[in-house]
Amino acid sequence: MSSLFLNGIIPPVVTPYTQDDRIDHVSLRKVIRHLLAGGVHGLFLLGSTSECVFLTPQQRAEVIEVALSEVGGRVPVVAGILDSVTDHCIAHARQAESLGVDGLVLTAPYYTRTSQGEIVDHFRYVRQAVDLPIIAYDIPVCVHIKLARDTIGEMYREQLICGLKDSSGDDGNLRMVMQDFAGHQDFSILTGSEIVADYALLGGAHGCVPGLGNVDPAGYVRLYDAARRGDWVAARQEQERLIRLFQIVFQGLPESSAGASGVGGFKTAMQMMGLIEQRHMGRPNRPLSDAAAEKVMAILIKSGLM
Repeated sequence: MSSLFLNGIIPPVVTPYTQDDRIDHVSLRKVIRHLLAGGVHGLFLLGSTSECVFLTPQQRAEVIEVALSEVGGRVPVVAGILDSVTDHCIAHARQAESLGVDGLVLTAPYYTRTSQGEIVDHFRYVRQAVDLPIIAYDIPVCVHIKLARDTIGEMYREQLICGLKDSSGDDGNLRMVMQDFAGHQDFSILTGSEIVADYALLGGAHGCVPGLGNVDPAGYVRLYDAARRGDWVAARQEQERLIRLFQIVFQGLPESSAGASGVGGFKTAMQMMGLIEQRHMGRPNRPLSDAAAEKVMAILIKSGLM
């Protein structure tokens, strides 16, 4: 299997839209430049924060092409190939491979009900179809099944996956997975949590995939750098500052769903910072209202980002 070991801060890149719901290439390039200037160590395209499930195959290709053009090989770029059935994931994987990404990110199928054995088959079929490293993405809130520890171990031993992005919210289980892989230098463990990155790094995680990193990539890089040098007081202080900034994700409730409010909060903040033109969401998710946006602005000002 092609090798890829990700560490550091790898934000899941927001997908900006134009007023008429096309991919906003200009804004996407500005976002990429913002992330690279913040010192991130890689980029994750077409994940949950990227609203990938709302995008057509052509739009997914546009995102990859624009991002790779802007990155110019400076950091690794991985792409989500999330979909409801295996053959659709394979089609996304082949497209992403042809466009030149460094790796793929794959969940269990969603909507369809699958067993742990069928999940292994799902990853195996995709792995047999492309010659790119695959990172397993554990996000049961969206796919309605959790990747079991034994499943992760089996897929690693079969060389189907080279890492794990954990967005399960089950920090106790993640800690045990980190213990399972202690000493393995060929398997990266990344937390998807914006608010316990310091805990995860202390426990042995190799990095973080924070949606909030779209807004403040430099803050997460400072947290990671502090953790790398063993300055856990500084890491905790930066984490607590980022937790205060994270309150932007709650300002759209209850007018938007919890997931839409989260990405909507990121997009609203990024619009206010001049990174994207519109804060549109994929339909039917609602963008934040003007009243909610005012609250986001207050948080940005208090955080020193405006």
